[in-house]
Amino acid sequence: MSERVNVKKKSPKSEAVLPTLGPLGMLRWAWTQLTSMRTALFLLLLLAVAAVPGSLFPQRPANPAIVTQYIKDHPDYGKILDSVQLYDVYSSAWFSAIYLLLFISLIGCVIPRAIAHYKAMRSQPPRTPARLSRLPEYGTLVIPADAGIPASDAITGAAELLKKRGYRVDVRDRDGDRPSLGAERGFMKEVGNLVFHTALIGVLVSVAIGGLFGYSGQRILVEGDTFVNTLVGYDQFTPGTNFQSSQLQPYSVQLDKFDITFDRESKGKFGQPIDFTAEVTTKETPDAPAKKELLKVNDPLTLGGTSVYLTGNGYAPVVTIRDGAGNIAMQGPVVAKLQGENYYSSVVIKVPDAKPDQLAFAGFFLPTAFITDQGVSFSGDPELINPQLTLNSYYGDLGLDKGAPQNVFELDVQKLTPLNARNLAAKGIVLTPGTTQTLPDGKGSITFDGVKRYVGVDIHHNPGQLYALIFALLAVAGLVTSLYVNRRRVWVRTGTHEDGRTMVEYGLLARGEDHRLAGEAAAIRKLLAAEWLPGGDPATGSQPAPSRTADNGRADAAANSAGGSKAAPEQPAEDFIQSTAGSSESKKDQ
Repeated sequence: MSERVNVKKKSPKSEAVLPTLGPLGMLRWAWTQLTSMRTALFLLLLLAVAAVPGSLFPQRPANPAIVTQYIKDHPDYGKILDSVQLYDVYSSAWFSAIYLLLFISLIGCVIPRAIAHYKAMRSQPPRTPARLSRLPEYGTLVIPADAGIPASDAITGAAELLKKRGYRVDVRDRDGDRPSLGAERGFMKEVGNLVFHTALIGVLVSVAIGGLFGYSGQRILVEGDTFVNTLVGYDQFTPGTNFQSSQLQPYSVQLDKFDITFDRESKGKFGQPIDFTAEVTTKETPDAPAKKELLKVNDPLTLGGTSVYLTGNGYAPVVTIRDGAGNIAMQGPVVAKLQGENYYSSVVIKVPDAKPDQLAFAGFFLPTAFITDQGVSFSGDPELINPQLTLNSYYGDLGLDKGAPQNVFELDVQKLTPLNARNLAAKGIVLTPGTTQTLPDGKGSITFDGVKRYVGVDIHHNPGQLYALIFALLAVAGLVTSLYVNRRRVWVRTGTHEDGRTMVEYGLLARGEDHRLAGEAAAIRKLLAAEWLPGGDPATGSQPAPSRTADNGRADAAANSAGGSKAAPEQPAEDFIQSTAGSSESKKDQ
């Protein structure tokens, strides 16, 4: 008695084993993912998101003091943010990684596409489809026998017309029974696309060059002061990552005079400044001749590869301060910081050289002083009509001897002893030009000598700025070209009917969406008809046109009859235009 043994066969799917990529395969896969257009777009979006913290948190390169104060004010999470480089966003490791990956991804996208497009431009147009009637735009023309235009001449004439229209044409089987041609144009669409992506790379490189080798700084100039482009000449300086002091060309800018024009006519904006003009004397080098120039808003000076912008202005009261021994401890203009309307400005004066005690003053400056019934002073006009300097005075240790940086526009009075104030017996100090106030307890005196104007200037050096502009314009031009130029292909086939007529059929295909393809088909038909049918195009005017609903079978019958086969009497070849756009057949790339 035989035993039956059931053998369970394994299915092919259960036996399938995925191949192991290996280290080299993994590298290829990673490179393919990194250089895909989807990854490049994702990295571009990620770069924009990564730049957001730079506007939410103070940045150390712009102002280290603000970052230090921010960490002190937020001890719970301030140091944590510093550990992840949120105060140095644009030079952080993670921001640089995204930047470099985007740069590599764009290069990996552009180079293969450029090579492929170059090969496509040098290759011949695709072969003529067997059934042109399946193309989105299709039509036929019949050249009468008495026109004396054989199929070979017809295909040659069609080739010349398409060349004049900007097509790259390849004629096939010119001397055969059914000669044809393939034509193609619109290569500038892909060229524009490549230019756009290449320009993005150029913008990234230009921005990187500006961040590495550029610098910026600020300086306040009082009338008569001179700025020399050296590190010690800046009030605030922000260098690039690879900045070298040898980049600074020692040019000089001297502020001779600063004029402001105020609105004196309109009621709503009376007293508002409407024009600023700074008269300056510049030197490209210390030995160069002096040159008189004007510095205005939105009209910067260009010196030593930098741009000097006019960004602010105000008043600088000139004071002379003597200490308790009668010696001059300070003399010169003091920059007043704008605080309100009509150039109401705060004033802080620190005198660390006064003896025996250091002195300090804090108050405000009014270009045109008015006093209310309550005894409160305010500025009634921005012009210097009735200038007034109102101050409180202090003595003690200013803390400057320890070397700790301080804000020149702020005064910490907690460790100082007041001398003059409104709530003290000595009252506050109120000075007009030419007046002097003696300080209590023999601490010295202060004299208000006069008023000068000052300007704030921004100095920027960005070696990649011009290139960034050029590449940005190229990117826009490439994008516009890629959007408005269409990639199109045209095929034309001719043949001779047995009754002597020359049969012509043509078809058009667009690469991607092209809503103007029907218009292009009509234009090509008009050109062909004007070349071969001087009496008029039967499908458009002088002869009755057949129904536009003719099916593909009838079109193919007409085309086959042009190749020499007998045409059925009930299906004579006729001119017609047919559009199959939107059908399933039109989606096949012939």
